[in-house]
Amino acid sequence: MPIATVNPATGETVKTFEPLDEQGVRERIAKAESAFRAYRTTDFASRAALLTSAADLLDKERDEIARTVTTEMGKTLAAARAEAAKCAKAMRWYAANAERLLADEHPAPADVEDSGAHRAYVRYRPLGVVLAVMPWNFPLWQVIRFAAPALMAGNTGLLKHASNVPQTALYLGELFHRAGFPEGCFQTLLVGSGAIEGILRDPRVAAATLTGSEGAGRAVASVAGDEVKKTVLELGGSDPFVVMPSAAAELDHAVHTAVTARVQNNGQSCIAAKRFIVHEDIHDEFAERFSRAMSALVVGDPTSDSTDIGPLSTEQGRADLEELVADALSQGARALCGARRPKALPPGWYYEPTVLTGITERMRIHHEEAFGPVATLYKVPDLDSAIRLANDTPFGLSSNVWTRDEDEQRRFVRDLEAGAVYFNGMTASHPAMPFGGVKRSGYGRELSGHGIREFCNVTTVWYGR
Repeated sequence: MPIATVNPATGETVKTFEPLDEQGVRERIAKAESAFRAYRTTDFASRAALLTSAADLLDKERDEIARTVTTEMGKTLAAARAEAAKCAKAMRWYAANAERLLADEHPAPADVEDSGAHRAYVRYRPLGVVLAVMPWNFPLWQVIRFAAPALMAGNTGLLKHASNVPQTALYLGELFHRAGFPEGCFQTLLVGSGAIEGILRDPRVAAATLTGSEGAGRAVASVAGDEVKKTVLELGGSDPFVVMPSAAAELDHAVHTAVTARVQNNGQSCIAAKRFIVHEDIHDEFAERFSRAMSALVVGDPTSDSTDIGPLSTEQGRADLEELVADALSQGARALCGARRPKALPPGWYYEPTVLTGITERMRIHHEEAFGPVATLYKVPDLDSAIRLANDTPFGLSSNVWTRDEDEQRRFVRDLEAGAVYFNGMTASHPAMPFGGVKRSGYGRELSGHGIREFCNVTTVWYGR
């Protein structure tokens, strides 16, 4: 894929960029390593002041960068503004909380004495230069939720962003520089995916984090494993949205949330609910309301305030989604709405909100992630069937469950194979909550104290008597 801004609402190539050559990459790595040697010794107050300055800049420039994001990957302008605001909030959260999250830990006095020490504690120290390989779907948020904790921990960062959001990537690199961070602390590398292995194998790069496809995660993890370097991977998701009879009294709220959970970011979100598993007692009513609400969504120009769903980010992305839907329909699935390109829109990579029912295990969409506004709807007879179907996926990122029954809630918490369980609401990332998955959704955690410690050297300090 060329490094270029291609407007998905029109298909127009807006701007192209020449990738960095090997010498340019080596120079950036050298700057990052040199910056780390000095930056690692700064105190939390100094880092917090710099990160807060970056948050202030982002707030000031929110409308401008939101338009860039919308032009590059197609999310609605309202969603892009909200994403920028969320990033500024997360930066301020880490600025305020990093020192507490990374404070020295002191074992119980009896354990210190039993170890033979006069004094002992645990200290969190930065690892060094961290390579971040980031996706296009949340081009600001995915980067900031790595950069904010990594920089507050004393690391330096190299960003290899998706090739279809180069202007956003360059903005982020300059944002930290303009905020006052020392040169080399955070840099954007405009390179293709073929350059990642060489960067990761460079001995000056200490670790890597990747958010993206399962294939990309496997590639980075295999190189990192060969080099014995730490990685954090956040990969795909096919999150269940389970609705049980005890939620019948709030079905309208559940349906409204289900629609938002499925079509957020034009349906292109790893944590979007994708598989809707509904108890047979309320299935038909849910299906009717859900498909009606999905059909009512406005698809169109992402810069218009009246638009609910903009285009998919790439032409290939839409083609992949169409293949999944066509495969399901050819094997007996039924579309309650959508399942086609809109007819009345200008050129662009649009796709109608879709609800498919009659899904079986033979269909690809039962096992593969649908990255776009396509929901699959299932009917189940009981709690055990709901849990079994929810877990019948290679992914395990998050999950959404609607039930007011406390016994059912305990069962879902115990038995769902996912990195999170959200009751009577929808999955959302927040800086105070750990984020990540199990199975093929990856490993490690972002955000919260867990996220900031991922790229720290957990150091035992022991003093003899």
